[in-house]
Amino acid sequence: MKQAKGDRINANYARYAAMVKAGFKARARLKPADYARRFAREAVAQQRRYCDAFALWRSCPEKRCRRHARCCGYVGDCLKRALRTVPPHLQLQTRQKLLHGTPRNIGAPERAARQAMPGEFYE
Repeated sequence: MKQAKGDRINANYARYAAMVKAGFKARARLKPADYARRFAREAVAQQRRYCDAFALWRSCPEKRCRRHARCCGYVGDCLKRALRTVPPHLQLQTRQKLLHGTPRNIGAPERAARQAMPGEFYE
């Protein structure tokens, strides 16, 4: 037998009330220091993804980067130097490709870092 809409709402409310009574609490928000730490870690990873997507290792003065065919050095300098040469439409296109691979259940600091354009890391 199919449940009526009102019965489903009452069942959901009863389930929620039981969870609250048992001590269920909403998740605590991140502290600002934790948010900043997670954002900074993801920002460096995102900068490395941009460097690899733009293939900056091809013109890098570091032998290590050319040998491994990826950015192995300090990504901040490489990406900042490349922003002058990479056209804005290519930056936007690369950002869209990287966002397409972002998991849906990623945390807020990581999502904020991944949604940034390459030039936004230096503003």
